[in-house]
Amino acid sequence: MSIVKTIAKMIDHSILQPTHTDEDLLKQCEVAMKYDVASVCVKPYAVKAAIEKLRGSSVAVGCVIGFPHGNSSTAVKIFEAKQACYDGAKEIDMVINIGKALGGDWGYVEEEIKAVTDICHSNNAIVKVIFETDYVTKTGDKIHLCEICTRVGADFVKTSTGYGFVKQPDGNYNYKGAILADVELMRKHSGPNVRVKCAGGVRTLDDLLKMREAGATRSGATATEAILTEAMKRFGNK
Repeated sequence: MSIVKTIAKMIDHSILQPTHTDEDLLKQCEVAMKYDVASVCVKPYAVKAAIEKLRGSSVAVGCVIGFPHGNSSTAVKIFEAKQACYDGAKEIDMVINIGKALGGDWGYVEEEIKAVTDICHSNNAIVKVIFETDYVTKTGDKIHLCEICTRVGADFVKTSTGYGFVKQPDGNYNYKGAILADVELMRKHSGPNVRVKCAGGVRTLDDLLKMREAGATRSGATATEAILTEAMKRFGNK
């Protein structure tokens, strides 16, 4: 496989902006097909349309669950995941209950991750567990989540949604998204069968290559065209 192809198959092309219309969805699916990325990651209602648009391609359809803040009940997350799988999604990106993690209710967190993982696996879909590292900032908490995901058999641990905006002392909001230290930590403390996905702020080819070196094998991206255009310029047919 060429270097560019390998890089493309790291990318989950995100189509998650709340302002995206159905027309935008179809256009972004065309981008995903053009560059033959690993998957598109879409909102739950859009799974069927994405499946139809991508039919015959090698681009998988993924779907977010409990997105972006993880506040749905476990029962609702299970229902969302099951419906997404029924509609054809093969990859599920679920947001943990952030408040429960911050409050140390690890029993609840583990039961929820296990329940969603089990329903995904029973429907031949993989699951990526989003920690939202803008909010879950303590090293020990991130390690605990990696250990939980390993125990319950999740397929990926994932840094962020890209929507974890934090209020700063000056009153402005920003987010850090994926950072190398988190990817390295998650790779170190997850089992060998658990892969790492970065997301949030990965906008250039160099960003992506640094994340790969740190241990990520997938990355969410909206700057897919820019990343892969640069990859083609830099690596050609190698």
